[in-house]
Amino acid sequence: MTNADTTTQTVDQLNHLLRGELSAVETYDQSLPKFEEYPAAAQELRRIRDDHREAAQGLREHVTKHGGEPSDGSGPWGGFAQAVTGTAKLLGPDTTLAALRKGEEHGIKEYREALDKEGLPAECQELIFTRLVPRCQEHIANLDSIRSFIG
Repeated sequence: MTNADTTTQTVDQLNHLLRGELSAVETYDQSLPKFEEYPAAAQELRRIRDDHREAAQGLREHVTKHGGEPSDGSGPWGGFAQAVTGTAKLLGPDTTLAALRKGEEHGIKEYREALDKEGLPAECQELIFTRLVPRCQEHIANLDSIRSFIG
């Protein structure tokens, strides 16, 4: 595999992860209105959304550093996330939180798959392993906490 092939694969992988983070931001934005009567929950959901914005920015920087053009939208994942969240919102806050949790679990799966692929530069692996996966794991714990006090 040539260096150019590796660079293209790196940029493609990072953009895939970036689209997932952009989808997460959209999903949390869409979920927030369901929690208007739970100010503490809404505050925590905004914080998690902001974590995803920060993750997206970090991934954008890595895409640019590796010679790529960062994705500017969530792509197909955004539409899927909207459908899942929209359905969950009809059923209530608990179901919405369950859908958000599933999204975080999916994000962890995507990050772990990226780590398993050959050719991802060490600094990208470090970002994923030390910051992005642990944050998603923290988000799951926080979503579970929210579920316990709104129920």
